[in-house]
Amino acid sequence: MAGTEELPLVLLLHSGVQKFREYLLSMAAGHSRIWLFLDTEPTWELPYLCGHTVVDLHDFAALRAAGRSVAARHTVAGVLSWNELLVEQSARLQRELGLPGSPPEAVALCRDKHGTRRALDAAGVPQARSVPVASAAEAQQAAARIGFPVVVKPRGLGASVGVSRAASPAEVTAAYITAGTVAMAGAPDFGGSVLVEEYLLGEEISIDAALLDGELTPLYLARKVCGYEPYFEEIAHSVDAADPLLDDPEVLDVLRSAHTAVGYHTGITHTELRLTEAGPKVIEINARLGGDLIPLVASFACRVDPGQWAVAIACGGTLPPPERRSGCAAVRFLYPEQDCVAAGVEVDAAALPASAVRAQALAEPGQELLLPPAGHIMSRYAYVLVTGHSADMCRIEADKAAHAVRLSTA
Repeated sequence: MAGTEELPLVLLLHSGVQKFREYLLSMAAGHSRIWLFLDTEPTWELPYLCGHTVVDLHDFAALRAAGRSVAARHTVAGVLSWNELLVEQSARLQRELGLPGSPPEAVALCRDKHGTRRALDAAGVPQARSVPVASAAEAQQAAARIGFPVVVKPRGLGASVGVSRAASPAEVTAAYITAGTVAMAGAPDFGGSVLVEEYLLGEEISIDAALLDGELTPLYLARKVCGYEPYFEEIAHSVDAADPLLDDPEVLDVLRSAHTAVGYHTGITHTELRLTEAGPKVIEINARLGGDLIPLVASFACRVDPGQWAVAIACGGTLPPPERRSGCAAVRFLYPEQDCVAAGVEVDAAALPASAVRAQALAEPGQELLLPPAGHIMSRYAYVLVTGHSADMCRIEADKAAHAVRLSTA
């Protein structure tokens, strides 16, 4: 590895939640000097940083001034963010500083699920039929035209928050209320609009890919497990290094066509698709690395360093494609059996199977854990990450690992 001073300087917009993103910051810091822009003084991040600036990340004028200040004193090679709510700001700062990246307009299309739908529709990319609505009555009318069941979702959120399936007019009304009232700080509300979409039958997958000047390299593919119907709570993900879909011409064609349609040509993306009888169809494109620890899972299953790829693409460079090998890894998130208040989470390390590479408590004492629809990803009290020879083996090992984690309630 080059000396520290020879590594490229990258501006990172927000570090993320420590339990879910420290591994990624550690990886990126191994291949670059990280200058962190954060809205509060950094704490746990400090060992990974060469500098930092406290700034309101949602105030672009302030962010631009901060970026120019660092660029005036140092040679900045790239701008990076893996925070869904800041990817558009990152793209704007990339353009402002003349650094590699996709147009902010393309990133904005990925943030706006209706904007994505319109762009894909214009390009003829396979996807679910979708109608934006602004009232429960409009939602019912859209559902009747599309045909039951339908999916009702917020227009601008992520992590499947507020998304549910509805099989009747009454369920559409309830789903509309859920989608229209859930909120995430810093997320656009697009006038409060909600999408009513065709429900696609088939397995859901995600692909993290690197793009440089339109050249797309799939990095890894994750197969998703959802729970808590009619909601789409993401409870597990598995990554197989040798997944045949990584070489599937139809999947790759849809993936490339989708990125071309929205104008996204340089960066890392996390695209979700459904494998229907009619072929793969796009659910959404996210202009960032995958969440839910998927990149970490991939690092155990494949010879890939997601942080290294993120840095390389942000700086306009390339890396050899990930090496394919035989191996699988999976993450399982643990939820309480019912709504509760956590008193503590204990991980019995001696009871973990050898396949468990990580097991971590997520809930803090006194934290309220509410199951969907009242709660969502913040209802998780722990996760286990296991490796194995196949996805089936990983499921068995995750079951074993889960038994070594105990939630006590107040």
